[in-house]
Amino acid sequence: MRLQELTKTSGEWLRGTGPDSDIVISSRIRLARNLAQFPFGNRADKHEQQEIEELLCQYFQKLKGKWKFHYFNVEELDNLDRQLLVERQLISRELADSEGVRGVAFVRKENISVMVNEEDHLRIQAIQSGFSLEKVWKEIERLDDAIEEHVDYAFHQNFGYLTACPTNVGTGIRVSVMMHLPALVITNQMEKVFRALSKINLAVRGVYGEGSQPMGDFYQISNQLTLGKSEQEIIRNLQAVVPNIIDYERQAREALVKESRQELHDKVSRAHGILKTAHTISSEETMHLLSSIRMGFNLGLLDDLEINTINELFIHTQPAHLQKIRGSSLDSAERNAERAKFLRKHLRAVEKPNGDH
Repeated sequence: MRLQELTKTSGEWLRGTGPDSDIVISSRIRLARNLAQFPFGNRADKHEQQEIEELLCQYFQKLKGKWKFHYFNVEELDNLDRQLLVERQLISRELADSEGVRGVAFVRKENISVMVNEEDHLRIQAIQSGFSLEKVWKEIERLDDAIEEHVDYAFHQNFGYLTACPTNVGTGIRVSVMMHLPALVITNQMEKVFRALSKINLAVRGVYGEGSQPMGDFYQISNQLTLGKSEQEIIRNLQAVVPNIIDYERQAREALVKESRQELHDKVSRAHGILKTAHTISSEETMHLLSSIRMGFNLGLLDDLEINTINELFIHTQPAHLQKIRGSSLDSAERNAERAKFLRKHLRAVEKPNGDH
């Protein structure tokens, strides 16, 4: 498999087929694991990093069944390919920007990936469309058990799984959902949501996780602590909280439609029109306009598109994707022009012949 192929496909989690996928884009679980016989990542030298990577590569090849991994040595990739993997949610920015021997293994559907030599020796990730944490947990637990058949994890009887960062000690689990909350943003209710979540030790981050800012009204909500809690307790906590946020967003959308349907319809139609006709457009503006048409589609105000098409455009209009599609390095102005060209082509291609525009 060549990374160029990723520009022609999209991850299964973008299809918009999961539960509550009008609001919850995806559910994701990551597990932090370390090999018992090696120093943690921040203390391992290059030789030890190489040993870890070679050892884990062998185990990926041994895993049978549905996990047919494609492995890439991230150290050997250029900056553009690393950024492409970040935009696909297959690796973290930390792995892309760090130095040393490191890699990533993932399956073609992109619902399973494993980072090697990030902050920890292993960062195992499972992701699914919609609000489907139990399904994700079953998938990642199965993979975690399969890997543990071949390696000895660093584990303490009292503390649980040992990790490079103390906040991950215990289960080593990070559970998150990516939510699209445009109505709560429009009605200025997000600050209230932030405060409520912080009181119960849940973090709110942007599309690319820790350190990233929310764009296009997308927010990742995740647990902050793992020590002293079981995996199921952490998952149940989010399962209890997320439906409330879904309800708040739906209520806000219904109120917007009821109180200002014409203005909302105009906002959605203008966003659609700009994306179909612009000749230069930034990544940030694209995210905000796509957010409007995604909300409009889910409210029945726009019927020219499919939800998976809208979801894919969020990813395929990102800088690295555009440059890989074009086949050359582009500066900011050139990317803005190429993004507009890409949007015009794809939005016009999916229009219904006799649609009401």
